[in-house]
Amino acid sequence: MLNTTRWNQLRYTAYAPLYDAMTARVLRRPRRIALGQVDWEPGMRVLLVGAGTGLDLPFLPVEIELHATDLCSAMVKRTAKRAEHLRRDALCQVMDAEALAYPDGYFDVVVMHLVIAVMPNPERGLTEAHRVLKGDGQLCVMDKFQPDDQPAGAGRKALNVITSAIASDITRQAQPLLSEAGFWIRHDEPVLMGSLFRALLAAKRPTESTAEK
Repeated sequence: MLNTTRWNQLRYTAYAPLYDAMTARVLRRPRRIALGQVDWEPGMRVLLVGAGTGLDLPFLPVEIELHATDLCSAMVKRTAKRAEHLRRDALCQVMDAEALAYPDGYFDVVVMHLVIAVMPNPERGLTEAHRVLKGDGQLCVMDKFQPDDQPAGAGRKALNVITSAIASDITRQAQPLLSEAGFWIRHDEPVLMGSLFRALLAAKRPTESTAEK
C-alpha cells in the first residue's frame, strides 16, 4: 500500500514547486466557500492542518492567532513565505496530522482542506482534530468524498488504487468518518465537480456530560 506517511512526505516534496500552478485557481472558490461557513470572531486561535503552500491564507480573517502545519517541510516553507508576503503572523511547523503536538481543547477552529482524503489513517487525523478543538470549536473541511449514502463500487475502488498513490483517496465518505470521530455536520455544500468536492462545517457532538450543563 503506497498511501503511507513516508510516501506522502516524498511525493508532496516533489509536488511542492508545482502545487500552486496545479491547484490554486481551480480550488480558489471552494476554499472561499468553505472558510466562509465558519462563524469567525476576533482573537480566535486557528489551526490549518495540512496547510500545503498556504493557499487558504487570503481567505482567513486577519485578527486571529494562526497556526499552520504540514507533514512536508517543503510545503511548510512555502506557507511561511506566503504568510510573510501577505504580512500575516503565522506559526508554521512540520507536523503529522495524525499526531498533533498541541494540548487538548487548544483551538477555536481547525481547518482541514484536502487532507482527509490524503491521510493514511483519516480516523486518527479527525480524532486528533476533535481532541485539540475546544468544546464549542468548529471544524472546517473541504475535500473530495464518495456520497455518504452510496458506497464506492468496484470501478471506483479499482481507480482508487491509482488515485490514492498519486493524489488522494476517492472512496472515503464524510459523514461516517466525522461521526466516528465525535463530530456532527452543521453544513454540507458541494463546491466542485458536482458533489465530488464538498465543503463541510462540523462541531463536536455533545456528550452526556456536556449535555447536562
